[in-house]
Amino acid sequence: MSLPSHHPGDTLLIDYSGGALCEGASLVVATHLAFCPCCRRLVTEMDAVGGALLEDLEPEPLDPGCLDALLARIDREETARPPCRPAARPVPKPTETAARAACLPEPLRGYLRGSLDRQRWRFLQPGMGYVDLDAGRSATTRLIRMKGGVSVPRHTHGGVELTIVLEGGFSDEFGAFQPGDVAVGDSSIEHRPVSDPEGCLCLAATVGGLTLTGPFGRFLNRFINF
Repeated sequence: MSLPSHHPGDTLLIDYSGGALCEGASLVVATHLAFCPCCRRLVTEMDAVGGALLEDLEPEPLDPGCLDALLARIDREETARPPCRPAARPVPKPTETAARAACLPEPLRGYLRGSLDRQRWRFLQPGMGYVDLDAGRSATTRLIRMKGGVSVPRHTHGGVELTIVLEGGFSDEFGAFQPGDVAVGDSSIEHRPVSDPEGCLCLAATVGGLTLTGPFGRFLNRFINF
């Protein structure tokens, strides 16, 4: 597999390293890092710089009772944790779709409830479905699956949208995007993505929603929620 050619950029990587991104955007960046050794190295260096700066800060005094409170909380959580039980039946052999899900990088795989074919895929438009992921309320975070040659209506963005390709690919006015590539959209960008012939599976985190453009698109905005 070739290395990604479209990256989040230094600003987003700095925000990710510093914990300034919302959960959905952080998930997209973390998934990109699983594909991209170059960006992983940059984030490691940013983390090291941030750690060095923290070491130079004067420590804040702690409340005398904070240690006792922490130990009591740990005891409560250990008591409430249900005991581990062995599996009641053998684990079935993975299907092809389940194997594909197992190949998806962490931490994305941790947000899925089972294999890809067990997700509740919802209709978005002909040839295009989605699954909402529970990744906080600051962004709409979705898996999006498109059949080959499907085009998304021309649109712009109310805020920021981060999209990473997981399988297949798509193209728009700004280039071709393959597995690991990240497309960054904002209110200054208007585009019309089209999936590759083999289709596309991607992860998108959208802050502020999408707005369809053009006369017909503006009419559809009343009825379609992207």
